[in-house]
Amino acid sequence: MRLTSLYETLSKRRARGQKSLAVLLDPDHLDEAGCRRLLELSEANPVDYFFVGGSLVMNSHQASLIRLIKSCSAVPVLLFPSHSLHLDTQADGILLLSLISGRNPDFLIGQHVVAAPLLRASNLQILPTGYMLVDTGRQTTASYMSGTTPLPYDKPTIAACTAMAGEQLGLRLMYLDGGSGAMYPVSSAMIRAVRQATDTPLIVGGGINTVEKAHAALSAGADVIVIGNQIEKAPDFLADMSKVVRTFNAVLDMKI
Repeated sequence: MRLTSLYETLSKRRARGQKSLAVLLDPDHLDEAGCRRLLELSEANPVDYFFVGGSLVMNSHQASLIRLIKSCSAVPVLLFPSHSLHLDTQADGILLLSLISGRNPDFLIGQHVVAAPLLRASNLQILPTGYMLVDTGRQTTASYMSGTTPLPYDKPTIAACTAMAGEQLGLRLMYLDGGSGAMYPVSSAMIRAVRQATDTPLIVGGGINTVEKAHAALSAGADVIVIGNQIEKAPDFLADMSKVVRTFNAVLDMKI
């Protein structure tokens, strides 16, 4: 995959109705041995993207983690940063997150101002992303660190209007996230509402820890589902998720 085609590829897949699987790797929770095991699993169970980052990132493992992935895999690596300090030019691209579900200016534009000259000088593919935290039963590290209130779980209209505004502002992807350790996933009603309100590729993560929840998110309109915590607990879960996405796309191909 050419680096300059990351967004184009997402858009084309969305237009065709094809789904993608992303694995979120948190440098604070994954050591080298665990990463190597995951990379081995991903060879037999295809993954479309590796997202690397977290809400805190307390150690210096991120650079070595990305270096290891790039040396062992052709899967694109996208930064999932919570701070301008978490930039790494070894990656292929960056989800440039604007926290549009909150009203903290630092995460709407402040960190972006600090990062802008570094990003301009880098070769990273920049993917401006409307990031929306959703209340999924407990306060997450992301909501605490950002000092923002997540979108109400049972208010899909608010999420739809928020995403619509983000798209009108020029954001090219939307990301609905229940956060790390979510008690339950983003609802199908909210995913469907955002899908109907916008034309951008839609990423959904947080609380997707069963085949049924993954299928529900994809059926509701998610273009990319993100898994993370569950793989840390049960690495073989990756095979189940990869199969869900492949099966979904195979059925689509048969209809076409």
